[in-house]
Amino acid sequence: MVAVGLFDSLRRRAKGGQKAGTLRKASSEDTHHLDEWAASRRGVEAFVEPKTNVTETTVVLIAHDGEWTRRRIGSLEAAQQFGHRRSIPVYEVARVGYPKRMREYTERKKRGQV
Repeated sequence: MVAVGLFDSLRRRAKGGQKAGTLRKASSEDTHHLDEWAASRRGVEAFVEPKTNVTETTVVLIAHDGEWTRRRIGSLEAAQQFGHRRSIPVYEVARVGYPKRMREYTERKKRGQV
């Protein structure tokens, strides 16, 4: 028999030992993915999405053909440093929006043309 307290579900830890309901910070795996992705594509630009109640600051890398990937990043400054080290331009989504090629790529992918 296992005793279960009324509020045990609130105390459970999320994947990775993090307290449930807390935002996951950017990890070395996130940065590694971004590095690998940017190195394997051309014309990559970075678009920083601000922190929200649901997610930490994220960066969307978009290649010349509109293919994209999104991962957490520590802050706008961390994204700018990431871009500077790799000679990738960095934009704030709240200021410039997403490029048309990203939306077109997503639409092609939905239709199975990618």
